[in-house]
Amino acid sequence: MDSLWLAVTNLGRDEVFIAVLALYTLLVNPRGGRHLGVAFALSYLVNSALKFGLDLPRPFTSDPSVASEAARRTALGPGLPSGHTQMAATLWLGMAAQVRRGWFWGVAGALVLLIGASRLLLHVHYPADVIVGLALGLGFALLAAAFPFPERGLGRFLPAGALLLIAALLPAGTPREYGTALGLLAGFWAARPTFAPPRDWAGRVIVGVLGLVIVFAAYFVLGALPQSVKDIGLVRALRYAALVLVTIQVVPLVLRRWLPPVPPVPAVVPAPVTPSGLR
Repeated sequence: MDSLWLAVTNLGRDEVFIAVLALYTLLVNPRGGRHLGVAFALSYLVNSALKFGLDLPRPFTSDPSVASEAARRTALGPGLPSGHTQMAATLWLGMAAQVRRGWFWGVAGALVLLIGASRLLLHVHYPADVIVGLALGLGFALLAAAFPFPERGLGRFLPAGALLLIAALLPAGTPREYGTALGLLAGFWAARPTFAPPRDWAGRVIVGVLGLVIVFAAYFVLGALPQSVKDIGLVRALRYAALVLVTIQVVPLVLRRWLPPVPPVPAVVPAPVTPSGLR
């Protein structure tokens, strides 16, 4: 059964998250994908902070025989909370909260529960790890649907610059997950989707295939740097920020025929108020 549960748990890999979030943003909901990306990056950052801050063991820490070697390779770092469960819940339940379709909630919920169960059945997490990860993921999923992150002016660029500055100041030996999370957050915060998704199936297939080719070409090119360079906090943050911007800014330019431009979201201008306080 390990092979089955390893296949399920691999649905919680970074590459799967990248592909799903890219396809959702390009094909379904550009602005919603950007908001979901911000929430996903925040969830990743909180997960990393809790993992390395609490530094709690996994089931196989004292007895490696309880989990297979293949299972242990999917379980790097401390235990609480489960990263696979939390990030899967953030992504899939976040899409469900934006799509607002009953059947999608069912599919997303089942997938998240299967991924969480796989972590238990592979003996790489305790039940508390999965429960906390699920609760946190649901919280960030709801945030993605309820909170419109700024898309204009200084509210868009200043936080992104501050996040990269924090990444540059990370001391040597800091877990690489912090650089990844800060880069994703900076990239999604600075991104500004100004395109409409394709309306016909031919366009969706073309954008889906070519878009993923471009995104993963950038992913592997940026990942080809020497390991000693990639482990530098700022470099890692810039890699993931660049990957986000390639997805949301570059792919629509290259595939402009199928991703037509739309006007940016206008700034909200308050209505004038008369001296009497009446509008």
